[in-house]
Amino acid sequence: MAGSTGTGTVAGTEHLFKVLVIGELGVGKTSLIKRYIHQLFSHNYRATIGVDFALKVLNWDPNTLIRLQLWDIAGQERFGNMTRVYYKEAVGAFVVFDISRRSTFDAVLKWKSDLDSKVKLPDGKPIPAVLLANKCDQQWDGLENNPAMMDRYCKDNGFVAWFQTSAKENINIDEATRFLVESILANDCIHVSENSDTDTVKLTEDTEETVDKTQCC
Repeated sequence: MAGSTGTGTVAGTEHLFKVLVIGELGVGKTSLIKRYIHQLFSHNYRATIGVDFALKVLNWDPNTLIRLQLWDIAGQERFGNMTRVYYKEAVGAFVVFDISRRSTFDAVLKWKSDLDSKVKLPDGKPIPAVLLANKCDQQWDGLENNPAMMDRYCKDNGFVAWFQTSAKENINIDEATRFLVESILANDCIHVSENSDTDTVKLTEDTEETVDKTQCC
């Protein structure tokens, strides 16, 4: 299965994007996905065992259809042998922590490091990752709700952005997902452009070689 495919059709372009949702056990990853996909919320979701994924089809614009696969990686799977398989071909990620549990924020950089070591963009750079400060309807635990501090934290640690989210109150989930998809699309366009440039250079070189051989003859 391709992590990112762009296929041209008569109507436009279709993409398949694999996006990981990772973080400690109980931070609300499943709740975020259920809210985004089905507009549902429950206090009684069971802990995810292993991995699960859900599909959302986005009519991004009149010419672009995006199939977004959200992979829910269980918190207890961190650093296990299977995570490399789960991460394979992903083109973006959400790293989630629970603002009411400081320990889940302390684990964020371990998740980010694990992510960066196991999956990369075609040019070798890290895939875009958005940090989600989840359960923002609750009180921050041992952390100051300081946007400037969080901006610096994200810049210093390679996150493209951060959002306060709440699956219960449906806060910022659509906005965070849209931002991540825009980042993925930007990388996808850059990669396509680089490939086109490479092809052009190769064609030019081949043409020059043909001319030289002709002159030798």
